[in-house]
Amino acid sequence: MTSSDPPLRCLRAANPSPLTGTGTNTYLVGATDIAVIDPGPDLPDHMEAILAALGPGQRLSHILVTHAHRDHSALAPRLAALTGAPILAFGPAHAGRSPQMTALAPHLPTTGEGLDLAFHPTALLAEGDRLAGPDWDLTALHTPGHLGGHLCLALGQTLFSGDHVMGWATSIVAPPDGDMADYMASLRRLQDTAWTRFLPGHGAPVEDPAARLAELIAHRLTREAAILAELGQTPDHIAPLTRRIYHDIPQALLPAAERNVLAHLIDLAARNEVSAEPALHPEARFSRL
Repeated sequence: MTSSDPPLRCLRAANPSPLTGTGTNTYLVGATDIAVIDPGPDLPDHMEAILAALGPGQRLSHILVTHAHRDHSALAPRLAALTGAPILAFGPAHAGRSPQMTALAPHLPTTGEGLDLAFHPTALLAEGDRLAGPDWDLTALHTPGHLGGHLCLALGQTLFSGDHVMGWATSIVAPPDGDMADYMASLRRLQDTAWTRFLPGHGAPVEDPAARLAELIAHRLTREAAILAELGQTPDHIAPLTRRIYHDIPQALLPAAERNVLAHLIDLAARNEVSAEPALHPEARFSRL
């Protein structure tokens, strides 16, 4: 941050878990008209903390949501009702689904894990849209992958990266709401800008964005290579294939790993590198082509 940057505060919600780390980060941007980025889960204590952070002469002017998962969006309606601030996001929970995932959705189990199906923004933000306060200017970047409607928000060369890029963990990409092809494209798109810092939805700031983006891309390519190598030896179903690849993670995280493997397999099938019998489905038997 420089002396010309607006005041920026982070409030952490008390919702720690294996998937949220130490909790959801809620960011307050500005000195007078305050933009709240990711109000977080619907917890009374977190609501009180946000309101208590507003001092004399300050008002909450915008509520921005990076994506419609409950740990980021669920508090937005109550916060809007109390403050009158509009809720801005790409769209509701299923907005931004890729055509491929839309076609596959009827054939995939709908876990809906974490999806905030009640979320409806009062205004929509699209790629390149700008919002401004007296001392801040934010630009929306549509970064689908973790969720079809995921947004990152640029404040100069600082990026509020939501769940797309975090330092403490990789993002879950769970079809049909997550899309591995879109996720990889969004990571590579972010490489086109010389970011100075990422402020993620969970965990500590990412102080070397270029290195973290390269690391995440390499991680996914390594997983992809591992899947292809295992299928080259033995065609298999997702559950045993996941256990062959993710042999060093806690049992409780295996379901999330299975969804990541499915996301890779859907992408690989679209690129004609694997086949699925009898059809592309979580219960299919996958083989390398």
